[in-house]
Amino acid sequence: MKTKDDAWALVCRHVQEPGLRRHMLAVSAAMGAYAHRLDQDVVYWETVGLLHDFDWEIHPTLDEHPGKGAGMLRAEGWDEETIRVILSHYTEGTGVERHKPIDFALMACDEITGLIIATTLVKPSRNIAEVTASTLRKKWKDRRFAAGVDRDDVMAATADFSRECFAGELELWAHIDNVLQAMQDAAAALELDGRLAA
Repeated sequence: MKTKDDAWALVCRHVQEPGLRRHMLAVSAAMGAYAHRLDQDVVYWETVGLLHDFDWEIHPTLDEHPGKGAGMLRAEGWDEETIRVILSHYTEGTGVERHKPIDFALMACDEITGLIIATTLVKPSRNIAEVTASTLRKKWKDRRFAAGVDRDDVMAATADFSRECFAGELELWAHIDNVLQAMQDAAAALELDGRLAA
């Protein structure tokens, strides 16, 4: 059975861009936090979060990602369930529907990490400990900021995750705060602990 260390080794072989590695580490942290809340396998959820975009530098279009990445994972000996979860984070292109808690969590945690990272990196301190929910609300409203983060997609993914895993009681801003807290706990791994400050 493959491990989280195997996932990181795969990421390091195929992903050279620090920002993309940071994104996958952030999603991994958020996934682990939600696995803990939902009494799921924390390390496995973290592993899926780490792997989900491993092929983006090789296949940087939605025509290819994550579909072609699935073949690479099979060649590396990854199990079909892990591959299925990763394929489910782009149902429109892969045809793989989301139906398990891990599927909805991955979708809900994916894009919002981009807003949180971008908000951190515009702070002079580059320290995620200084990012607050109110700061994120301001950045959220400015759709020119971190324009690649589709706010409508984030809301839809959060609503689906809330419905499937929290009986509809997980509100958008509670979710964003949960992801922020998970990323703050992983600040050193994300290199968002102030070390990038000029």
